Amino acid sequence: MNLRDFRIGWRLLIQEPAYSAVVLLGLSIGFATCFLLFSFVRYSWQYNSKIPDVGNVYVVKERYNIDPVAPWSDLAPFLLREAAMKMPGIVDASGFQIGRDLTIRTGDQLHKLYGIPVLPGFAQLLGLQVIEGDIKSALEQPDSFVITQAAAEQTFGTSHALGRTIQTSGKVLRVSAIVRDQPANTTIPFDALIGTSSVLFSDELRNNMLRGGSMGKLLIRVQPGASLSAITENLQKIVDDAPQVWHGSPEMKARLGKRKVMDIKLSPLRDAYFDREVANNPITVPGDRGDPAIVTGLAAIAVLILALAAINYVNLATVRVLQRQREIGMRKAIGATAQQIILQFLCESLVVALLATGLGLLLAWLLLPVFSDLMHRKLEDVFSAANVVAALMIGALVGTLTAVYPTWIAIRVHPLQVLVGRSDTESMRGRQLRRILTVLQITVALSLASVTLAIEWQTNFAIHASPGFVPDQLLIVDLPERMKDSEKPHAFTAALSQQKGIAGIAISTDAVGRSNERWGMDVRREGKASVFLEMKSVSANYFEQYGIKPVAGRLFDARIDKEDDPEPIILNTVATHALGFTSPEAALGQILFYTDFHEKKLTKRIVGIAPELRYLSLHEPPRATAWELYLNGSTLSVRFTGSLNEAEQTVQTLWPTYFPDAIMEMQPAKAILAANYADETRIAKLLAISTGIAMAIAAFGIYALSAYTVQRRTKEIVLRKLYGARQRDIAQLVVKEIGLLTFLAALIGLPFAAVAIERYLAGYVEHAAIGYWTLLFALITAVAIALIATARHAWVAIRMTPALILRT
Repeated sequence: MNLRDFRIGWRLLIQEPAYSAVVLLGLSIGFATCFLLFSFVRYSWQYNSKIPDVGNVYVVKERYNIDPVAPWSDLAPFLLREAAMKMPGIVDASGFQIGRDLTIRTGDQLHKLYGIPVLPGFAQLLGLQVIEGDIKSALEQPDSFVITQAAAEQTFGTSHALGRTIQTSGKVLRVSAIVRDQPANTTIPFDALIGTSSVLFSDELRNNMLRGGSMGKLLIRVQPGASLSAITENLQKIVDDAPQVWHGSPEMKARLGKRKVMDIKLSPLRDAYFDREVANNPITVPGDRGDPAIVTGLAAIAVLILALAAINYVNLATVRVLQRQREIGMRKAIGATAQQIILQFLCESLVVALLATGLGLLLAWLLLPVFSDLMHRKLEDVFSAANVVAALMIGALVGTLTAVYPTWIAIRVHPLQVLVGRSDTESMRGRQLRRILTVLQITVALSLASVTLAIEWQTNFAIHASPGFVPDQLLIVDLPERMKDSEKPHAFTAALSQQKGIAGIAISTDAVGRSNERWGMDVRREGKASVFLEMKSVSANYFEQYGIKPVAGRLFDARIDKEDDPEPIILNTVATHALGFTSPEAALGQILFYTDFHEKKLTKRIVGIAPELRYLSLHEPPRATAWELYLNGSTLSVRFTGSLNEAEQTVQTLWPTYFPDAIMEMQPAKAILAANYADETRIAKLLAISTGIAMAIAAFGIYALSAYTVQRRTKEIVLRKLYGARQRDIAQLVVKEIGLLTFLAALIGLPFAAVAIERYLAGYVEHAAIGYWTLLFALITAVAIALIATARHAWVAIRMTPALILRT
């Protein structure tokens, strides 16, 4: 292999621009897609990998069995920390509470920082790198806090913000330490750290965090080889004996029976991103989580698309070798050895592959912002030296592998045979191999198209499924204060309700479609076992503003009911069945007994039955839910009569008057419902793009195969014409082979697609009537693409002039 071989390869590319453009475009798209997908896969598998000795860091998880669903949560009682520090096998223990957005003021500007309250030892356990200041002092001083470089730049306009001050919650805090930004692929993101000594916390909250019953994310570092089962058992014993853990009523205790109040287990922090036990947990918001099956599937799609692009190149290169048989025969005739032929074609393939790799990297770099937005991840660092080198190595490997078959064809060229006009050295086995490769291309494209259509259809169905009300004219506004805690929310609500275009305002603890605040209680009928109900606190006009009609009885009515009346309660139909009522009507007027947190026995009277409201996504069945009159929420449901923009402008105009130190948060009710399917929407878009690429590559493959078919059967076509074959017969001759391959691909790919669709839909409690139309539509699309890709060469075959062909 020498420079001359590479120069020959480069000159051949320049001499045949059409061939070069098709080859480079196909391969570069394959490389770009593969690079982006593999970079995302590598990014996903490296979550938390930058934490020192992360393999020995574990998250303490709990399952609160009072909840009938009993999901695992990556929270644990902070009272475990001090005990854990004394246990054999544990090196360190620390933790943090769930972060929250801090609205801060610097001069006349308002900003948001995602701050997390941390326990002592947090910075050391995570190995945070300090850029300026003293992190230990910053987390111990009441008026100090820690900020990241990026957050400092965003807030103060410079990363050198040591000593600068902010105002939040009426307090002044000073930047006493600046730390390096956390990697984007971490499950512990933050902009600011706040120590337990901060003036933002009351003494009671501080004591609960340090040694009380407060819940948070607890991390422990164990010694290599330590017994995890022994540590878990010791932690479980502490929880079993801790009075702070139990906050339930006698009814709850009776329902528990012999089960523990709380189960404890350890989970590796390195695996937290793929922890599906807590990924859909409505109790806590764990942050970005990934599905290992989806990430593995994306890796498979990356390999398939690159393989399909490589197959295309092999097909095109093979046709080109067959066209160059006289050239190859002449080289052999003047003394070229087999080794020289091999090196020449290997160099040509490497030139193409490396050029396509470079073009693919450029294309990936241009598409990276769009891809990052699509995946909802910060992927700016994927163009690292290691990733680029790996891409070039893969390019070289693809170039080497794709050279094998065309080179084999070139080696088998017989100089005497081709120089006297007897060409076509590809064996029957080789032709079958390339047909199989084309079938593989069509199979992948068909399968991807079918599955993508099903996912897109189901996602659209889920987003537009009725949540139990019409959300079109509802705007959700989140207040910075609860209605019970201040007069400002009342004043703001009263002023907003008087504005033009505002039809009414309801108050609740949360919006339909999300579970930021979730609580429940055990209720029972006389002489019956207790049942756990999820509780929703609402204003008296709540159901009226949502336009919800009762299934039986009546719903809350501002003309009849008084705010904060503890007696009336509304149930959904799931709750009526759980309580043992034979029908919704049978529940009306019945009395339910419960015990509050002060162990006081109270009653509630059922006044009506409401339809199911979609507080959860279609991945989960509706739960037994009840509504009570309790005006303590901070979520406003604003019904407007005009346009959404007018309603938003009305809220924006009033906001600074009542909440000058808070950043407004509002969104349409439809957006909250759609947010439950954000992951599905992103995956559907990504699959649609991948399907388009696979279809395009399959079209290239069919195009190449039809070109080869026409070239190989030129003499046969001419003879058929001489014997009177019609144009239709010649066209069928070309199309028939591609049609059979498409039919074979359908027989192989569509059953796999049907199984994949069925498994995907099994994750929903309600799904669209998809049937098999997606398979049929994908097949029709593939057939249409095959016909379009074959049309040119079918036309070439029809237009062949027998006299000209026989003369040459």
